[in-house]
Amino acid sequence: MSEQFIAKIAGRIDKILATELDVSRNQVEKLVKDGLVSVNDKAITKTSYKVALDDVIAYTFKEAEKRVAPPIDFDVEILYEDEYLLVVNKPSGLVVHPAPSVKEPTLVDWLIHKGISLSTISGEERHGIVHRIDKETTGALVVAKDNKTHEKLSEQLQDKSMGRYYLALIDCPLKDDIVIDKPIGRNPNNRLKMDVVQDGRNAKTAFVKLLTSPYDVELIAAKLFTGRTHQIRVHLNTLGRHILGDDLYGFKTKRDKIARVNLHAYLLYLVHPITGEKMEFVAPLFDDMETYMSKYFNQGEIDEKINPLTLGTRFNHF
Repeated sequence: MSEQFIAKIAGRIDKILATELDVSRNQVEKLVKDGLVSVNDKAITKTSYKVALDDVIAYTFKEAEKRVAPPIDFDVEILYEDEYLLVVNKPSGLVVHPAPSVKEPTLVDWLIHKGISLSTISGEERHGIVHRIDKETTGALVVAKDNKTHEKLSEQLQDKSMGRYYLALIDCPLKDDIVIDKPIGRNPNNRLKMDVVQDGRNAKTAFVKLLTSPYDVELIAAKLFTGRTHQIRVHLNTLGRHILGDDLYGFKTKRDKIARVNLHAYLLYLVHPITGEKMEFVAPLFDDMETYMSKYFNQGEIDEKINPLTLGTRFNHF
């Protein structure tokens, strides 16, 4: 069914629609590309189309196509579960939720396959997903089992009472602990990449040095103040640093040597949305990243630097 409204301001069609419908610019972009948006009865094909004051904007949401999930032949470690939420340790190579381009089973498919009750507030494809992690990134991710829990956890993402500390192996040491506060958007020349762009969404990341090897490989920790796609990877790239295995953003390697991006969501903290208890969850490192860390660093030093009881204090000066 088609809906319409009158433009109260002038501007780009994608910005006006995203604000009016309270959806992401990506969702609006898909509506426009699918020919489902018109202005004054004229179909619009460009998201940059300029809308004038009092133009009549019409849009149509297509019915979602039912997804037939591929067979589930894997398992995911559950770090914590109660009747309201669960926390998993996502492995590398697992996409969090379905999308038109995703043919393989996803974390959401696995959750449904396991018969786990999930919130529906984010739509059918994103059942239970409060926040996401890139396909190759590993680590802690919280899943909401009902809409009330989902809403409260989403609020915590906004007010920063929920967050994660990441561990990464990079190809060249940082000069100092540093905060990068630069906007991120889609790279105009490569749709697979994000980049620092003038009209991007605000993005802020803190990085701290943990251990440096004689081979220039460094173990760092990162804290996100915002949650943009590829944020840690993009902000490191602005410093001329790259995560081991991240050839998309400039790490020089052959894929048969380092199979994936060595980035891990290590520690997740939140306030339980029902009990009010402050909770922390540590996601054990996967074997491949542990192997690289033990190659470059002493295990005793690693254990000291990534101690969950003290890791967060490294960010207190930001």
